[in-house]
Amino acid sequence: MNKGMLTVGVIMLAIMALLLINVITNYSTGGELDYYLVKETVEAAMEDSVDMEFYRLNSLYRIDKEKFIESFLRRFADSVDNTRTYNISFYDINEVPPKVSVKIDSLTALSFSGSAANISTSVDSILETTYTEDVFTEKSLGDLNDDMGKALEERSNNLIKNKTELTD
Repeated sequence: MNKGMLTVGVIMLAIMALLLINVITNYSTGGELDYYLVKETVEAAMEDSVDMEFYRLNSLYRIDKEKFIESFLRRFADSVDNTRTYNISFYDINEVPPKVSVKIDSLTALSFSGSAANISTSVDSILETTYTEDVFTEKSLGDLNDDMGKALEERSNNLIKNKTELTD
């Protein structure tokens, strides 16, 4: 009887150890997966929501808030883990210059006494380019038949006119 109870105790201890290892692994890898998922999704949604017409007219990048939120939620929903509950919060969405702050709270699948392990991930992202002048700007700068060339020509004329008015 003594050896039988010892065997049951060892089996119960092994099951509890495996359960604890599973929870810790789920928590640690879940946080990493959530971070990269949010980061990649924010970057892709920002690129989707760039207003190219505004860029062509003003040579400034601008994102559309509604397009960003729609694209982010669609992409995020396609890639999430079905065993978790997610709470998405958007903070500080600036259109010009493009900046977005997103916070994701996710709950792990296993809960203890009604409270689940909460993983909180926040990402702040800005839209950056590697070019000092865009390729489109360089090609269209002198072409007055191009809409962008006209807008840049008008903008530079307005800047020169405003500068001369300030110096007078």
